[in-house]
Amino acid sequence: MEVERVQAIVSSSLAKDNIPLEFVRPEDEQPAITTFHGLIPDIPVIDFNHPDQDHIIHLIANASRDWGIFQVVNHGIPFHLIQKLQQVGKEFFDLPQEEKEVYAKPPGALTLEGYGSKIGKDVNGKKNWADHLFHKIWPASCINHQFWPKNPPSYRPVNEEYAQEVRKVVDKLFKWLSMGLGLEADVLKQGVGGEEIEYLMKINYYPPCPRPDLTLGVTSHTDLSAMTVLVP
Repeated sequence: MEVERVQAIVSSSLAKDNIPLEFVRPEDEQPAITTFHGLIPDIPVIDFNHPDQDHIIHLIANASRDWGIFQVVNHGIPFHLIQKLQQVGKEFFDLPQEEKEVYAKPPGALTLEGYGSKIGKDVNGKKNWADHLFHKIWPASCINHQFWPKNPPSYRPVNEEYAQEVRKVVDKLFKWLSMGLGLEADVLKQGVGGEEIEYLMKINYYPPCPRPDLTLGVTSHTDLSAMTVLVP
């Protein structure tokens, strides 16, 4: 059975003031009802260039304990590389639908990799208003280029360069998280695979929605990974 992507639904029905029922969230999850309108506390911001490493460790430990999320600045990943990563992702989703489907997750496959619209099962049987592309970027031994788009042509070199840069950031985070817990610096990294840690790239695409009051691009969830690095 052919899977209908959210982007394709938008292309065929954006002018209509409705969305398919499988995307309508239960009332207690609908943005029109649940959106918070008060003051939102600032997420912790951690500067990797701070001269005092102990201060960085303290901030990371506190943010991880109290928030579970924080923003990193001066992380060392070149801004132009982040821009290129965003651009090649956009260019992939701008491709004709039939070209994107070449990279679709095989039906019934256990792998997470591939182009698709859903990961896991929703307890209410609902779908998120989003499409995605998911594939491994490190180590080289686990990469399946079957799921790496050939277009745009720069997609592969940009992702390869990003993989090298993001690993440096993650190494620092694992190190400082370990030290913040009072452990040896390499304990957490070794505990999740050491040099064989698998890095996965997930590019999310949230198409325009005619009824944003009824649906969500992403619902409340717990990530599958030991650590998630979000690119703005």
